[in-house]
Amino acid sequence: MDEPVKNESGTGSGVSRREFLTGTGALGFGAMIGGLFVKGLLLPDKVLAIPASKGYLLVDTKKCGGCTSCMLACSMTHHGESNLSLSRIQVTQNPFGKFPDDIDISQCRQCPYPSCVDACPTRALHADRETGVRTVDERKCMGCERCVNACPFTPSRALWNFEDKHAQKCDLCVDTPFWKKKEGERACQSVCPMRAISYATEIPKQTPEGYDVDLRTGTPWTKIKFDGAEGATGVAGSGIQKK
Repeated sequence: MDEPVKNESGTGSGVSRREFLTGTGALGFGAMIGGLFVKGLLLPDKVLAIPASKGYLLVDTKKCGGCTSCMLACSMTHHGESNLSLSRIQVTQNPFGKFPDDIDISQCRQCPYPSCVDACPTRALHADRETGVRTVDERKCMGCERCVNACPFTPSRALWNFEDKHAQKCDLCVDTPFWKKKEGERACQSVCPMRAISYATEIPKQTPEGYDVDLRTGTPWTKIKFDGAEGATGVAGSGIQKK
């Protein structure tokens, strides 16, 4: 038999435990329904949905030689200087590791549900209208670094530019002020001598294996070619302008 719930004075309130729990549950359910109503009807759609990116970088860490050419090219094309710390793609190496776990390539995944975009209070980090790529509007960035902390990956794909004091991340070379690129070119992919970086237009499987793929099958990947027609041209021959 249910006992009445007592008040602070110790006297019975006339409300059984079952009635108390039932009332609390109804109140919580009502609050949840009210929240969904507000979220679904009162908030604009652009808050709830972010368009998908039209491009994604895929890598093959087993094929990567760790030369950091991709990092130098990224820094040169975006900032006009060869600074590995300013690169938006990061190659990390473990000198004590064994193949294939001694090298890791950390490229932005252009997540379908980007935590970095959601965390930005000024909408500086947003999805480009034409390409859908998640990028940073430097003029709106207030330097709070919430996007850096919100990224679920290590190292964070949203990076802090310590020179210009704003956030930055891979924009798939949409804006490269120091490189007169051809349409569809990406600096890191263009200079990689091992062809360890590829480009896809379909959303990869949202797992590490979806972005770290096998680019060795059916290609002579052990032979490095340096001619301008088929192989990597390197930073010097890629049209990159230095400050």
